[in-house]
Amino acid sequence: MSKPDTTLRSWGGLEAQGSTALTADAWIAGTSPQRVPVLGYGNGRSYGDSCLNDGGPLILGRSLDRIIAFDSENGLVTCEAGVLLDDLLELVVPAGWFPPVTPGTCFVTIGGALANDVHGKNHHRAGTFGRHVRVFELIRSDGQKLTCAPDINGALFAATIGGMGLTGLITQVTLQLMPIASAEMQQEAIHFDGLDRFFEIAAESDASHDYTVAWIDALASGPHLGRGVFFRANHAPASMAPASRPKPGLPFPLKPPVPLINRLTLRAFNTLYRAAQPRSPQPRRIPYRPFFYPLDRVRNWNRAYGPKGLRQFQCAIPMAQAQPAVEDMLRRTLAAGEASFLTVLKLFGDVPSPGMMSFPLAGATLTLDFPNRGPRTEKLLDELDRITLAAGGRVNPYKDARMSPATFEASFPHWRDFAGHIDAGFSSSFWRRVTVG
Repeated sequence: MSKPDTTLRSWGGLEAQGSTALTADAWIAGTSPQRVPVLGYGNGRSYGDSCLNDGGPLILGRSLDRIIAFDSENGLVTCEAGVLLDDLLELVVPAGWFPPVTPGTCFVTIGGALANDVHGKNHHRAGTFGRHVRVFELIRSDGQKLTCAPDINGALFAATIGGMGLTGLITQVTLQLMPIASAEMQQEAIHFDGLDRFFEIAAESDASHDYTVAWIDALASGPHLGRGVFFRANHAPASMAPASRPKPGLPFPLKPPVPLINRLTLRAFNTLYRAAQPRSPQPRRIPYRPFFYPLDRVRNWNRAYGPKGLRQFQCAIPMAQAQPAVEDMLRRTLAAGEASFLTVLKLFGDVPSPGMMSFPLAGATLTLDFPNRGPRTEKLLDELDRITLAAGGRVNPYKDARMSPATFEASFPHWRDFAGHIDAGFSSSFWRRVTVG
């Protein structure tokens, strides 16, 4: 019988090269060999190399998995940083509470959500995850155990939110939840046939709905370029009817020898997916999990991209340049012969984050992903970087596996201010790559 694969990877398929694994307890207690630099590793859901530390130790944070306290009257929860969002949901949703910001997967750790200052479909209302963190505990490589809050170690609080784990090991987080009346969503699906219509619907929907996002048919061209389906939703009111339950998830089979994502399979999927979305504008009550976490229903869905993994790209573009930039990116992707399975477009609001390195900015954000085909894929991603920067935008660091130091500098020109707060005993493959020279 073959042994299970225990290699540490990012979600995009990058392997931790030459890394050793340390348990969080051993590192905190100082009983493990104290090689530096180190980096905390949660559940490996970052797409690129921001969660990797080639040649150095990774501190396995999943063992920090206790929920310490839950105040169900006021919606405050304190937990260790290795708790999965999935586990938190199981506790708080039945009690009438919900995370105020959630990314597109529930299999992230709470510490990882803080370290990346994740955003969700409600950025225009709630901003980023970090806005709702009340306090956290941080252990530095010199053994200091620090409490961080807006008024306690405030500079380190700001640097750690969105700081990609570089300021120390996050061990405990207190989060303010939001009240909900039911475990369901009131969702509407609106078909649109171009980017002009997307921006009209988005502006209208952001004023009336907490959650908004659009799926884009990345293979549509000509007059249909940018067509898709716009989803908008609010938490549903209480109902006497029993809540419908989502179907259980299915595991993806073993990683195929070649990518299953290509223009032929994607064209068939896009046609079927678009046809499957309701044409009626009437809201539907659906369970919250299919709305927030549709891909979580297929465990290890990243295996579909083949042995070389995937490259995900996400940009944020100021509104004044958003539509022409997004249109240019979709055209360039088509011209390059690439197929993006997960093509998502939404608007960011102007709600500021307390984090120094937070990714969102007011405007539009486009997400694309591609099977990693080597230089061909890298060339397209470099072109998407160029379009982003020319429009005054930025590239998302925790989705990245290959941006240049120049792209990072242009995306985050204040990164040197942040660098002054990095723990001298912490580093990552990403940070070394983008700050060389």
